Amino acid sequence: LQRDAKGQYLFDLLCHHLNLLEKDYFGIRFVDPDKQRHWLEFTKSVVKQMRAQPPFTMCFRVKFYPTDPAALKEEITRYLVFLQIKRDLYHGRLLCKTSDAALLAAYILQAEIGDYDPGKHPEGYSSKFQFFPKHSEKLERKIAEIHKSELSGQTPATSELNFLRKAQTLETYGVDPHPCKDVSGNAAFLAFTPFGFVVLQGNKRVHFIKWNEVTKMKFEGKTFYLYVSQKEEKKIVLTYFAPTPEACKHLWKCGIENQAFYKLEKSSQVRTVSSSNLFFKGSRFRYSGRVAKEVMESSAKIKREPPEIHRAGLVPSRSCPSITHGPRLSSVPRTRRRAVHISIMEGLESLRDSAHSTPVRSASHGDAFVAPGRSSRAESSERVAVIADENYSPADSVLPTPHSLELMLLSRQANGAPCSIEEEKESEAGTPAAAEAEEAGGELRALCPGAGGLGAAQAEQVNKFVLSVLRLLLVTVGLLFVLLLLLIVLTESDLDTAFFRDIRQTPEFEQFHYQYFCPLRRWFACKVRAVVSLLIDT
Repeated sequence: LQRDAKGQYLFDLLCHHLNLLEKDYFGIRFVDPDKQRHWLEFTKSVVKQMRAQPPFTMCFRVKFYPTDPAALKEEITRYLVFLQIKRDLYHGRLLCKTSDAALLAAYILQAEIGDYDPGKHPEGYSSKFQFFPKHSEKLERKIAEIHKSELSGQTPATSELNFLRKAQTLETYGVDPHPCKDVSGNAAFLAFTPFGFVVLQGNKRVHFIKWNEVTKMKFEGKTFYLYVSQKEEKKIVLTYFAPTPEACKHLWKCGIENQAFYKLEKSSQVRTVSSSNLFFKGSRFRYSGRVAKEVMESSAKIKREPPEIHRAGLVPSRSCPSITHGPRLSSVPRTRRRAVHISIMEGLESLRDSAHSTPVRSASHGDAFVAPGRSSRAESSERVAVIADENYSPADSVLPTPHSLELMLLSRQANGAPCSIEEEKESEAGTPAAAEAEEAGGELRALCPGAGGLGAAQAEQVNKFVLSVLRLLLVTVGLLFVLLLLLIVLTESDLDTAFFRDIRQTPEFEQFHYQYFCPLRRWFACKVRAVVSLLIDT
């Protein structure tokens, strides 16, 4: 890779390797040495964006989830989106009730091992595979039952298509959560989906804001602001606090890109967005790609022979069981278990500070949730919904998702060995129980400055306000001083206008001219002549 190679060059090279034309839904993501995730910007040099030393580890993954993944033009695109959603399901970013989980897992089985065969698939065969961070024997039996009786005869492409259609109906489809805290100090997770902006707390979705209701997004330091205009001209500002300024900026940039992609009609409507206030430059960012409508129109014009797809078969030897649950380890050889354990222990420290969570299930996409009011009436009117009452509760999984070879820039070993620590950090940035376990153990860093929670956040806001006022005063004084100097120069010049003639005839100006300006001019001219003479003599 040449030092001045742009991100677009690397992305096009990868898409060419995958024979992928509908590439606007995808992106390349990496984790910097401070464990902060970033999307590779295609208009900038790759090397300049990477703060780590080569070799660089990056992940090719879905960046903008299709509004209707089943409507994608080519099968290769649907297969890559299928791999991504299967990965989301495994890492706990895509949550659903037990019946939906069983159906999704059965589709995966049918797509990757084919029809049920009693000779090849003995009793309990579904327990050899890990589809979720955690599942019970009852769920495993349900998966096998659906696979045996309902999906026989489906080709891999058909099963993947049915999987996408089902996943698209779930409330957490397309969620890539960012950990934050609200103004009360409660943990929350912000996410951008094809349908709008969502706020998740615990196992509830407490807000859903449609894209056409989002009027502005900005950030200052660790503070993220979302401006919302809902029905009846009701304007709301949602405020959240990110763990670090870098995380807040990443959240802001993701929001700007998602809103532009899903909301705008044409890429020509994209504008450069600034996070700054008056008199301050701040951060400026512009989405550089096409929008969803243009991508769909371009996809409709694709006319070529469908490219060949090399699917990764789902076999027990390559599954990645979770070490957090005892029964899952029984299907892994003892030597492999020790290697897996050692790799995980080495990666836990790196994963600790980049854990995210995605625990939600609520009403339909069209149901908008009002912003959190400070009054009890607003709180009582807010609608939230929880995950179904069935016992499906995904827990943490510290292993990488199985069979995502097509989604990685750096390949892992063919025998199913775990990926590198950098890949672990990228993969596990969306697992739910990591953050919960760390909070329980007292290891999670405070997401708001100071230990005072809301008080510290308010103090930080006051400090920012005072600094802004002081900077405004300094700028004002500086402008007045420059204007005064400019006025003096113009009045003392030979410029002959009625305005300046009137000023020169006033007694105040004559006093200033003879008592201050003329002596100062003679002193300055004397000093200049002395310096020039000294230079000539030397």
